[in-house]
Amino acid sequence: MTYELYIGDRTFSSWSLRGWLMLEKFGLDYNTHLVGLYAGTYREELAQLAPARTVPAMQTPEGYVLTDSLAMGETLVERHPDVNLYPRDGAARALARTITHEMHSGFMALRDACPNMITHVWEGFQPSEAVLADIARVEELWALARSRHGQNGPWLFGEYTLADVFYAPVALRITAYDLPVSDAAQAYVDAHLSDPAFLAWREASKSETYDPWPYPMDLGRKPWPGDAS
Repeated sequence: MTYELYIGDRTFSSWSLRGWLMLEKFGLDYNTHLVGLYAGTYREELAQLAPARTVPAMQTPEGYVLTDSLAMGETLVERHPDVNLYPRDGAARALARTITHEMHSGFMALRDACPNMITHVWEGFQPSEAVLADIARVEELWALARSRHGQNGPWLFGEYTLADVFYAPVALRITAYDLPVSDAAQAYVDAHLSDPAFLAWREASKSETYDPWPYPMDLGRKPWPGDAS
């Protein structure tokens, strides 16, 4: 049972990262197809996957097409009941699904002001009150999950779940824009930064180059954590 996963540029596409993590982290079989999201060729490359017009897109072994990361995740939950994409415990499962869906539909100030990228850290970025409010809500959700269900591991519910898949790009935005968070939240961010799957994703992204840079900012740049200065 092999899935066909279509993703955009690893440097910028946070939704592609989510699609990849939900297959990679749970040991599901898949093939990866990279389409030119920033090269402008992605619509032609997705033409055979109607109605797909965005990434990630996933084709099941039967040929069914899913074009939204949340639809992908929930479909994998249905198809693989033996895999703990959500926690087994009922209360934990309800909370994990709730905060996953909130991430999928919310936090627009953070998304708009802090485009996802994983090459460097912006120096001197000043978050707006709306961005800080989004971060405060993220911390509230993380703390709630960790206090109720996450004592036995580094992830929100102890073991890795779809909730961690969906909050991975938030951890990366916190890093890239040097956003202020509590020590507990930073520990969770650090778990993402050191996760072997993310390190492999970032290593693959290093072959991608851009001129001009798609999201220019009049700010200095610092090395990504773990990179040489």
